[in-house]
Amino acid sequence: MSDRSHRDAADAVYAQLLTRVGEGKPERRLDATRRAVEVLGDPQKAYPIIHITGTNGKTSTSRIAESILRAYGLRTGLLTSPHLERFNERILIDGEPIDDEALARNWEEITPYLELVDAELEAAGRARLTFFEAVTALGFACFADAPIDVAVVEVGMGGEWDSTNVGDGTVAVFTPISLDHMAQLGNTVAEIARTKAGIIKDGATVVTARQTPEAMRELQAAAAQHGASVISQPAQFDVTSTSVAVGGQLVDVRGVAGAYDGLALPLYGDHQAQNAAVAIAAVEAFIGGGEHALTYDLVAEGIAGATSPGRLQLIGTEPTVIVDAAHNPSGAATLRAALERFFDFDEVAVVLGVLKDKDAHGIIDALGPVATQLIVTQSHSERARASEDLAEDVYEWTHEHVDEADDLGEAIEAARAWALEGEKRAVVVTGSITLVGEAMTLAGERGWKSTRPGDGEGDE
Repeated sequence: MSDRSHRDAADAVYAQLLTRVGEGKPERRLDATRRAVEVLGDPQKAYPIIHITGTNGKTSTSRIAESILRAYGLRTGLLTSPHLERFNERILIDGEPIDDEALARNWEEITPYLELVDAELEAAGRARLTFFEAVTALGFACFADAPIDVAVVEVGMGGEWDSTNVGDGTVAVFTPISLDHMAQLGNTVAEIARTKAGIIKDGATVVTARQTPEAMRELQAAAAQHGASVISQPAQFDVTSTSVAVGGQLVDVRGVAGAYDGLALPLYGDHQAQNAAVAIAAVEAFIGGGEHALTYDLVAEGIAGATSPGRLQLIGTEPTVIVDAAHNPSGAATLRAALERFFDFDEVAVVLGVLKDKDAHGIIDALGPVATQLIVTQSHSERARASEDLAEDVYEWTHEHVDEADDLGEAIEAARAWALEGEKRAVVVTGSITLVGEAMTLAGERGWKSTRPGDGEGDE
């Protein structure tokens, strides 16, 4: 088959998955996914797993940990969600999105088994496998087929009943826990932490970022119940220093086994330094000590190679266009702090689109101090909040003028035109991962490079 045929086959996989109930409406069950992997021969048992949950920072922490593991010489699998531009991004093999041929082949091989489980569920009067349940089974099967030495698996939502929890993580990792997905996970931080603590398995090692007291109590209780040891920030590891550097930052980390000073992290934001510290501790816990322990050089190599697409990522210059996947108030506050510390913009146009189930008011409150101009828009997701409705709410909340464009491309072009009218202006596109993914696709299609007169348009 040609590359084009392989790509069409991979795109067809995603199209078939989309016929299932979407990941925004998860089933609170684990037995369906457990049955799916069981009939597939339990591929998730073919390799050890580092399992990562939390509210914000899961994907970045997962990607940094995976990069360190590759630097160590291990062949890795990385399962994250959602994707930004193509479905293949969710399943990485050795640092690269799974190729189209392997994705389509694995899907073809597992489909009859998934359909068997669908039939069993429907015969029992239950919903067939959801999108995310099927994706989880596919990801684990792809890893076994590769094969890999270790999988880094990001929870989709919560933990206890999340589909990925059919895998037994030898290391259970917790990024900071706060309020999000409250309709599914609970109305308090303690309730949410209790659900996320469900990924802790017997005898595992728990690695956790700094948590609120109520969240930490839940994690410690679950760890005690399962005989799991706990490595926590700041007691066992921490970020000791950060400084702004070209292309990112220099970070000093006190790890579990040693100090790693002067790490060149090519990601912006104090939160990314925190994510790096958690990732280092997670890999230290996985590798262990002795003669096989991590070395400074391996950690430095892994940190230097880390990427986090869609997180404070530059997608256009002249004017500067940055995307960030902040989709809750905590993420928006982190974005604001990073813009204030790591960038030197005098004025910023924020292009914002949120999903219906998100705290738009909280996001607006967090971003208000840095938004000179605000343009609300929407992605093509069926979960996207209508831009017209959002604009009305924002005016009611702030009593300030807000521009609205239901087309993302028009919204960004308007923001870019505004930015070009002044010096040290920038455009930030944020509010949902789906919006950021569409913005990245538009950047590639429209070539948002230099548009100032005399700047050599068209030059490489």
